[in-house]
Amino acid sequence: MRTRITTAVVGTVALLTLTACSAEPDAPAAAEPAAQEEAQKATEERLAAAREAAGVPDEPTGAARTELIAAIAEVAPEAAEHEQKAVIAAQNQCAAMHAKAPKVDWLAAQRFSYEGVKTTEAQGKKLNAALERGFCAS
Repeated sequence: MRTRITTAVVGTVALLTLTACSAEPDAPAAAEPAAQEEAQKATEERLAAAREAAGVPDEPTGAARTELIAAIAEVAPEAAEHEQKAVIAAQNQCAAMHAKAPKVDWLAAQRFSYEGVKTTEAQGKKLNAALERGFCAS
């Protein structure tokens, strides 16, 4: 029993010592706000460029979002009831079509199936056609 306690105490002390030794010296109080904003803007620009290169459209708002949901509802009404999931599925499906992924109709069926909603491969094919004409084309 005494060996277990001693081992536990020695292990804890060693861990605390290693942690204290590996800590970095105090960082400057705070980077300039302008530098932080610049870094944030650069990161957002890189992310936007990567999304565009991958064929992922921006999340639609206003009338564009309404049109997207209506196009999905025309083919798979149950899938469109979960608007945010449908928008994300559409964005991901655009990327798959942009990359010329195999089994793109099957992928659409999988992406638009969630929370008790089952989308068929035939519906997936129609969803792809609707996305190509609209949301993914822009």
